[in-house]
Amino acid sequence: MDLVFVISFAVVISLVCYPSSVIAGDIVHDDASAPKKPGCENDFVLVKVQTWVNGEEDSEFVGVGARFGTTIVSKEKNANQTRLTLSDPRDCCSPPKRKFAREIIMVDRGNCKFTAKANNAEAAGASAVLIINNQKELYKMVCDPDETDLDIKIPAVMLPQDAGTSLEKMLLSNASVSVQLYSPRRPLVDIAEVFLWLMAVITILCASYWSAWSTREAAIEHDKLLKDAVDEIPNDKGVGFSSVVDINTSSAVLFVVVASCFLVMLYKLMSYWFVELLVVLFCIGGVEGLQTCLVALLSRWFKHAGESYVKVPFFGALSYLTLAVSPFCVAFAVVWAVYRNVSFAWIGQDILGIALIITVLQIVHVPNLKVGTVLLSCAFLYDIFWVFVSKKLFKESVMIVVARGDRSGEDGIPMLLKIPRMFDPWGGYSIIGFGDILLPGLLIAFALRYDWLANKSLRAGYFLWAMIAYGLGLLITYVALNLMDGHGQPALLYIVPFTLGTFLALGKKNGDLNVLWTRGEPERACPHSYCQELNVEK
Repeated sequence: MDLVFVISFAVVISLVCYPSSVIAGDIVHDDASAPKKPGCENDFVLVKVQTWVNGEEDSEFVGVGARFGTTIVSKEKNANQTRLTLSDPRDCCSPPKRKFAREIIMVDRGNCKFTAKANNAEAAGASAVLIINNQKELYKMVCDPDETDLDIKIPAVMLPQDAGTSLEKMLLSNASVSVQLYSPRRPLVDIAEVFLWLMAVITILCASYWSAWSTREAAIEHDKLLKDAVDEIPNDKGVGFSSVVDINTSSAVLFVVVASCFLVMLYKLMSYWFVELLVVLFCIGGVEGLQTCLVALLSRWFKHAGESYVKVPFFGALSYLTLAVSPFCVAFAVVWAVYRNVSFAWIGQDILGIALIITVLQIVHVPNLKVGTVLLSCAFLYDIFWVFVSKKLFKESVMIVVARGDRSGEDGIPMLLKIPRMFDPWGGYSIIGFGDILLPGLLIAFALRYDWLANKSLRAGYFLWAMIAYGLGLLITYVALNLMDGHGQPALLYIVPFTLGTFLALGKKNGDLNVLWTRGEPERACPHSYCQELNVEK
């Protein structure tokens, strides 16, 4: 495997430390730029507009409720099915030419204030007003600071332009059109979040054990070579470590700078073609990761094929097992890329993503606690800045915009794990960025490697407690996510203090902090007689 390629791609993935979030969009908004005042103090909520044509259920549209007017009911069973009609005049800036029998009227945006339209509609007997935007996006309807006529007793909902076009076609076809307005609330906990939590924890668990097992095998091989011949004493890393890359403090600090530049580039260049480029990169990395995992797994049953090599142009020496597995991996990634917009494509994305994360955690190592602390601390600040502080500079959260794939025409970008929200009336996905698994995973894998080399039991070591701390930190992330009405949360804000704090506290308590901080591995006795002779002479 080309290590330079894998590590460079791992860096790209680490750059995109997306917050744990919900792709469907937040259903409750509180915009500080639109201050509340008496009569104009509603939260901005997404509203479902279900239509019926001639008594048969038809399309459903999504709008946003206004700052003013009555609130929208949350339960579908409490929402009345009401006849829809067009306003005359269409902008409703003057009183309608006829009275309405508690109908819902559809009006065009423009020519007067939103509140004027709602007041005119209410005076004419309408039960609600649907205001059609002149753009494809939704717009928050607010009140002007000097407005006083805000005692509006009907709800107002804005719909995007394409929804208005569809509704107008229904009405102009002389059909009987009815609509139902309601704003269902998200469940406090969705089963998707439970599965995503398990997915993240199990991924780190598998990667850590594979990393620790490889390290222990290499250490055993290292000791055997020392026993066999003093002239062939290898370097400190020993046999088996040639494919491992250790992070240093400089690269850990550089991470923040490079990651920030990459994130801004994603934000500025986000478009359909750029997402297509990311899909290609993700597929290449996914193929490498899936191939590595499958070869390592199957080599236990097909040992001879895994140890027999053939030279392939441009790729060098490859095992027969690698050659057999590679076409399947390539085909899997290509099929996912082609059908990535279908409802079940998240399964393929998660398989490729998990394989890639496990492979990266196998190859990239944190050599000691000092590097791990610098790396996670930088990632902690990076996550907070680009989720929260960037709102002050860019008027929106850069990281959340990039994670959702806004302005790209795609349903998010591929460098994340996601599961559809199963019991959420708004649908969407619960997601977690690769960085929220990779970065803490580097420290947790280091903990298990240290435990095995130091012959520590599970309870006496660091891995179990670091793993529990990570699980708790991620759990707190989802609690915060739900308490904040689905607003994206930077997972590392909660994971880093739990994981890193637990590791540092245990190291201090056990008296291993100095060794963990500097060497990163326990002292091991030299098994060669030459080493023993040197010790005697000393």
